[in-house]
Amino acid sequence: MTARGLVVVATPIGNLEDLSPRAVATLRAASAVACEDTRHSQTLMARFGIGTPLLAYHEHNERDLAPRLVERMLSGERIALISDAGTPLVSDPGYRLVAAAHAAGVPVSTVPGPCAAVAALSVSGLPCDRFAFEGFLPPKQAARRECLRERAAEPRTLVFYESRHRIAECLADACAVLGEGRRATLCRELTKLHETVLPATLGELAARVAAEPQQQLGEIVLVIEGAADEDADAARRREGERVYALLAKELPPGRAAKLASAITGAPRNALYGGKD
Repeated sequence: MTARGLVVVATPIGNLEDLSPRAVATLRAASAVACEDTRHSQTLMARFGIGTPLLAYHEHNERDLAPRLVERMLSGERIALISDAGTPLVSDPGYRLVAAAHAAGVPVSTVPGPCAAVAALSVSGLPCDRFAFEGFLPPKQAARRECLRERAAEPRTLVFYESRHRIAECLADACAVLGEGRRATLCRELTKLHETVLPATLGELAARVAAEPQQQLGEIVLVIEGAADEDADAARRREGERVYALLAKELPPGRAAKLASAITGAPRNALYGGKD
């Protein structure tokens, strides 16, 4: 490890015993530890007897704080970056600091470890060779459904984080947009006391979560099967028809069909019968 620079350190997503010995040594040796919430991270630091000073680094101050941290590293300090849980930058702040460090010629290294998205994917029972991590879906239903429609034809396995306050609505919308028969796995409280891994169809998961309030508690990762070839074709056709209907209000039918096809991948002839 270099004497100065930025070290991105993964921390446990639940079970504190998942913090690696190398991560402990790195946090102890750092000049400071940048974290989202100092009160939250202090629990981890105290558990392992780490006395390194903590700095609050979050989405509201990262633009201003990143240059100052880079200056400290240029002067010879080593800064460790952690998030509240898991691997930093995965649906968490930090990329501005990493980018600024690279731009300034500051060495950037990693101490890899837990990541909720990868952990959920590994136990989902769904294809893991290709996947798309999508973070959190929009909180409002209309935007959430639109986001799901845009991904309905995606052949890769989809991985979402979701709030306990919205998981029931999220599953209902996924059923409406992707179909109740699409396979999925709900992973809740991974590595914690009440860890739950539920493989089922979207329809079955929606019914169970609606009927069992305890399945709406904790940290949740939803893994959804990618579209089969025939499902992807149907999804492109539906999206193409939707986009064509909007464009046709403002453009000649042939032009609208051509643009809708280019935007969605749906066959032009299927949208407008090949007529100009």
